[in-house]
Amino acid sequence: MVSESGVVNAVEKELFIGGKWVPASGGRTLPVHDPSTGTVLCEVADASPADGVAALDAAVAAQASWAAVAPRERGEILRRAYQLLTERNEELALLMTLEMGKPLAESRGEITYAAEFFRWFAEEAVRVHGDYAVAPNGAGRFLVTRQPVGPALLITPWNFPMAMGTRKIGPAVAAGCTMVIKPAAQTPLSMLALAGIMVEAGLPEGVLNVLTTSDSGGVMEPLIRDGRARKLSFTGSTAVGRTLLEQCADKVLRTSMELGGNAPFVVFEDADLDAAIEGAMQAKMRNIGEACTAANRIYVQRGLAEEFSRRLTERMSALPLGRGTEDGVVVGPLIDEAAVSKVTELVQDAVSRGARVLTGGSTVDGPGNFYQATVLTDVPSDARLTREEIFGPVAPILTFDTEDEVVAAANDTEFGLVSYLYTSDVKRALRVAERLEAGMIGLNQGIVSNPAAPFGGIKASGLGREGGSVGIDEFLEIKYIAVSL
Repeated sequence: MVSESGVVNAVEKELFIGGKWVPASGGRTLPVHDPSTGTVLCEVADASPADGVAALDAAVAAQASWAAVAPRERGEILRRAYQLLTERNEELALLMTLEMGKPLAESRGEITYAAEFFRWFAEEAVRVHGDYAVAPNGAGRFLVTRQPVGPALLITPWNFPMAMGTRKIGPAVAAGCTMVIKPAAQTPLSMLALAGIMVEAGLPEGVLNVLTTSDSGGVMEPLIRDGRARKLSFTGSTAVGRTLLEQCADKVLRTSMELGGNAPFVVFEDADLDAAIEGAMQAKMRNIGEACTAANRIYVQRGLAEEFSRRLTERMSALPLGRGTEDGVVVGPLIDEAAVSKVTELVQDAVSRGARVLTGGSTVDGPGNFYQATVLTDVPSDARLTREEIFGPVAPILTFDTEDEVVAAANDTEFGLVSYLYTSDVKRALRVAERLEAGMIGLNQGIVSNPAAPFGGIKASGLGREGGSVGIDEFLEIKYIAVSL
């Protein structure tokens, strides 16, 4: 039986640079809090800009030799890391729950999901193909190859601290890119544990470098503007993404970004109601609602709205709330006090504009960053939560009459990550799925994420795709060689 103190103590707390664990400049550290109690779990190294440069130095120094490693060998490293993640699911899940708050069942699921990215890209490492063609005039040949883009900067969020790491590290390793990765300050322990696993799996020194820091901008901006890194992969808010894009423009860095979302969840009157309720629970409550893919606006056709609202309220009001380590808990704490304040503001704004609270609607007395599972109905279209990501366990229900009306409402947002659609009419399913402006569509299902599928959005939800057969392309450049005969 693993203990809470045991899993925390087992993790290295220093920076990982050039294959070595080293303290931050000046010995600075930052605290890691348990969001369910507010207590400090431990202190980890707090990197400075100088530490960032040292990490980039190590990645640059290792790039040429790492790119020359055989694809099969790179894949085998990922395969071994997959096995280690799978074997240590319980310890890693507990560690994640302690620093992030999600219930243990969800943490176990995330470790499994995270490991699958390593298995998938272990297989993709040997499938980086090129092309050979005869020139149209017959006088020469076209040789096309794909090569590693070069040292990559990776920035991951706090809400899926392991899976967002493997989703970036996996294709980078498979493609032959070295990396500097910066996890979120709220959840650094999962990434530090992952770095240790990569060492065990045989990753050479300097290929992966990990910076934990409370000064993300101060540490990462100089690396972006340095010019030696040639790729930035970022998952986080659209506001930060815009800033990073401006910084990347200076050196014309290759970028891929998975940014914010404002997912509509559309339920037509002909939908399977049982399936729609189950899908709404998944799309809304996965990760306590702290997901860019979370259902943010639930549109239900008027004839079904009352019954849908009643049944969703029954399900939401019955969800056990508490510390994620407790048996049966489904609603854990939000990540920090700022998150609780944001959710509180959005609900109060909606209620002030006429929305009704069917269940929940408030914080929870006592320690920890808890907010009740909440259902709102009669939500007006001008409520802030129809425009802003909620990132919490709040389900706002809006009604509609016609297909054209709901498509227009669903698309009336700057975001375009994922949309959900429930209907039993095949023609409507295809018609509406094609009209919804999103990079991913959940058609009669509430979860779209899968390592074997391309994940990403359009509009202000990002650039590029992660996962699937195209995920490795983000870390490869195409080189054309003109051959004269």
